[in-house]
Amino acid sequence: MELRDLSDHVEYRAGRGIEEVARELGRDPSEFVKLSSNENPHGPSPKAADAIRAAASEVHRYPKAVHADLTAKVADRWDVTDEQVWLANGGDGALDYLARAMLDPDDTVLVPSPGFTYYGMSARFHHGDVAEYPVAERDGEFALDAESVLSAYDGERVVYLTSPHNPTGARFTLDAVRDIADGVDDALVVVDEAYGEFADGPSAVELLDERDDIAVLRTFSKAYGLAGVRLGYALVPESWADAYARVQTPFAASAVACEAGLAAMDDDAHVEQTVESVEWGREYVHDELDAQTYESHGNFVLANVGDAEAVTEAAKREGVLIRDCSSFGLPECVRVTIGTREETERAVAVLNEVLDA
Repeated sequence: MELRDLSDHVEYRAGRGIEEVARELGRDPSEFVKLSSNENPHGPSPKAADAIRAAASEVHRYPKAVHADLTAKVADRWDVTDEQVWLANGGDGALDYLARAMLDPDDTVLVPSPGFTYYGMSARFHHGDVAEYPVAERDGEFALDAESVLSAYDGERVVYLTSPHNPTGARFTLDAVRDIADGVDDALVVVDEAYGEFADGPSAVELLDERDDIAVLRTFSKAYGLAGVRLGYALVPESWADAYARVQTPFAASAVACEAGLAAMDDDAHVEQTVESVEWGREYVHDELDAQTYESHGNFVLANVGDAEAVTEAAKREGVLIRDCSSFGLPECVRVTIGTREETERAVAVLNEVLDA
C-alpha cells in the first residue's frame, strides 16, 4: 500500500520548545526564555484557566451547547449572525474549512511569500495548487499593498492576505483589501487577522456588510493566550449560512476550548495588559536593538542581523530563543516575539552582545 504523492507538500515547522532545547544543550529549562513562537508571555486569562479546570469533569460529553454559546458570543462581538461564525480547531482548522468550501481539484490559491506555510499546505491537502505574490522590502520597510497582489494574480480561486503579516509585521489597509477584492475575478479574499488585536487599524470584518467575497480569520492563540487549546474561527459572508455544517468536522472545537474561549472573552483586562505590553516591547526593541528593525503591527519585531542562523544559535547558547527566518526566505533576519519586560530586555541585551562579538 502506497501513500498518495506528497512530493509537493511541505512541512510546517514550529519553533522549538524550551524543554527540547534544554535537553539538547544539557541545561536546565529555567535558564531559557522562549521568544520564538509569538506566544502570549502573560499566559492565558486567569478566567480561562479556571474555566479549563472546571470543564475537565465534563469532557465525556460532546460540546454542542457550549459550541453554540461561543458562536453566539463571537457573533455578538463582531455584530454578525451566528451562521457567519465558523469555529475551528485553531486558525488552521478554519483555513481547512474555507478550502473545503471553495476549492475544486486543481484550483489554485495565491499566498504571500514569505508567509504562513499552512495556506499552501491546506490547499494541497484539498488537491489544489499554490502560486505566490512577493512581500518585498522597499525603502527600508516591507510593503503590503494591492499592486503587489494584483500584479501576481492570475485567476486563483482564493487569495490570502495576512494582516498583520508574519514575519514582517506589516499590514494591509482596508482600502487595499477592498481594491484587491475588486481586482480579482470570482475569488475569495481571506484576510488572516491572527494578530489583529495588536494592530492599530480597523478589522476587515467591517467589509462583510458590503461584500460576499471576503472572509476574515481570527484566533484565540495570541492576545488571548490560548494557543495550547487550539481555538480559532472564520467570519464569512452572510450568504454562506448553510455551508459550515457541510464542511466542518463534527464538533469543530472541543468543549475545553469553547469554555476557555467564553471565559477569555469576558476578561478584557487580560487582553488590554497583553496589548499594552506588546506596544511597550515593540518600541523598546526598535529603540534599543543594535540592528535594523521593521515597523510591526504584531506581537513581534523582525530584525535584520546579517546572519540569522549564526545569531539565533549564539542567542540560544545564552538562553534566549528567537526565530531564525531563513525558513521564510529571509536568511538575514530574526523574529523576536515580545515577552514580558524582563524577557524582552534580556533578549535585546543578549542580541546586542552577540552582534557586537
